Amino acid sequence: MSSTETNCSTSSTFDIIALNAFSDNYIWALTNKKADSSTVALVDPGDADVCISFLEQHQLILNTILITHHHADHTGGIKDLIAYCHHKQWPLTVYGPANEKIPLCDVKLTENDIVTLPLLGMNLQVIDLPGHTSGHIAYFYNGNNYNGNNNDSVKPVLFCGDTLFSGGCGRLFEGSAEQMLSSLTKLANLPENTQVYCAHEYTKANLTFALTVEPNNQALINYSHHVNELRAKKLSTIPSSIKIEKQINPFLRCHKTSLQASAQQFDMMTKATEQETFATIRRWKDQF
Repeated sequence: MSSTETNCSTSSTFDIIALNAFSDNYIWALTNKKADSSTVALVDPGDADVCISFLEQHQLILNTILITHHHADHTGGIKDLIAYCHHKQWPLTVYGPANEKIPLCDVKLTENDIVTLPLLGMNLQVIDLPGHTSGHIAYFYNGNNYNGNNNDSVKPVLFCGDTLFSGGCGRLFEGSAEQMLSSLTKLANLPENTQVYCAHEYTKANLTFALTVEPNNQALINYSHHVNELRAKKLSTIPSSIKIEKQINPFLRCHKTSLQASAQQFDMMTKATEQETFATIRRWKDQF
């Protein structure tokens, strides 16, 4: 495994490997552990060169691209990857959100659509997550294989792009605070053991802000120490989990009185409601 890759997770049928791109992006590669299959799916391949190098080094066949939103650092590699697969005579399907302009998208997805990847033994449920962009989606694997059979040893998996980060959330480029709060609430209601695969290594900076907002949160203090140790060793902080994020992420904790009090200290006009607290905390983070 090269220095641009991190083996982040495994299940009974597939591995999830992080391909490092640009300064802090993660492109997620889903590979089959079975010897009789060499196919791979890529999530948000913003850099084709990184992906092609990975495919060639491991002699893998790309057959699926999953896109969460239209930003170039998530879609920039699509055209060259299609050309590469065409040259190799590999069939390739590009999936993306129906409500955004995704280049060369074959299948346009909306809430509750299912992407079936039989060679990886998984179905992915689509979740609409407007906020960061107007049509942002996520892909959720509930731990069952594509036949619907449950495997208790496999944790659910979420590929959430730039909506939920560890310790933070995406900027509101196109959506409203109300939309983003609703989207994050959807994710907070997923099973707590869901493994969260976001698209950027922002955790350390996010926790610096989170500690400013909620300095007496012991779970946050402990997690920050853990993250600092990982980053000192140049290790990834991803995946996180829904359970962890509900304990340490201020954007999932705006219903807490401690967060509401902090929001009012930053902006005394903020009402002690979840929605107003979220909007204020998001503005505070933008200025931090």
